[in-house]
Amino acid sequence: MAVTGPTGDLGRALVPALLRNRRVGRVIGMARRPFDARSAGWRRFEYLQGDITDRHAVRELVRGADVVVHLAFAVLGASDETWELNVGGSRIVFEEAIEAGVGRIVYASSVAAYGFRDDLPARIDERQPTLGSPEHPYSAQKAAVERALEALLETSGARTQAWVMRPCIVAGPRARTLIEELPYVRAARALPGPVRSIVRSAPLLRPVLPDPGVPFQLVHEDDLARAFVAAVLGRGEPGPYNLAGPGQLTISRLARELRWHALPVPRAAVVAGGEVLRRLPFAPAELTWIHALRRPVLMRCERARKLLGWQPRRTALATLRATIEAARRAGTPLL
Repeated sequence: MAVTGPTGDLGRALVPALLRNRRVGRVIGMARRPFDARSAGWRRFEYLQGDITDRHAVRELVRGADVVVHLAFAVLGASDETWELNVGGSRIVFEEAIEAGVGRIVYASSVAAYGFRDDLPARIDERQPTLGSPEHPYSAQKAAVERALEALLETSGARTQAWVMRPCIVAGPRARTLIEELPYVRAARALPGPVRSIVRSAPLLRPVLPDPGVPFQLVHEDDLARAFVAAVLGRGEPGPYNLAGPGQLTISRLARELRWHALPVPRAAVVAGGEVLRRLPFAPAELTWIHALRRPVLMRCERARKLLGWQPRRTALATLRATIEAARRAGTPLL
């Protein structure tokens, strides 16, 4: 089987889970950066360095594969400039997989594919159209990739089937992006150690997170990997699957677990302020994520439980705590 993006947050949890499964044979993965699979302890794994926008590299990756898992995607840095990579590259992966006669495609989509729109129901199931949000490039591109995959499967006449996985925010000991990319954490890396010590010893100096009161879900990386393994093995049936751990969190709870402070703010003020900053020259693409705070986007996951036999073992809070603990052990400056 073949995996794109095996070195990302999800890939680092999924590949070991695949290699532990006796029904999975040889695994070959491809990403853009150099990677030493042996140093990671990945046996029965072959690594190719390549880009999903390179059709020849993708063709080599999927040749002879019975399953293709597509994880490669620009996430936090998604912008208009990543369309070629995220959408064009995904299309190449799907086209080459279908052409190679791959039996199953397992695609890592996202809750963001639903978009962050006011007309969404309080709890979303898989029947909800994935329309994305045009002002949020990651959301719009995830929705576009789903449409491209569906169109290719309908028009190709191939026997390839697709499992489309729609996880919420992924976190865990290896998937620490949620914590490590917080603006305060990124800024703290530039602070001298003595300054960070002063901040830690003075509670009033600790960071304050604005909380618009929008709840969100988390899924533990290992729970998510088990769902993907089930799809790789062909459990359930083709189609989309929402994936989230039990419970929900708020920015205030995140701040409390970090031993920071939270300040309730009107949701509209956060979105409006973020939009102003986003329009400034040289504003980072990450600011588009402020649109995720427009309204709650919470998913129902009964389909995955029923058809995949998937039962997440960690709650959202347990996942958050495990992520923070791992970040502290790794030396992440959480102040």
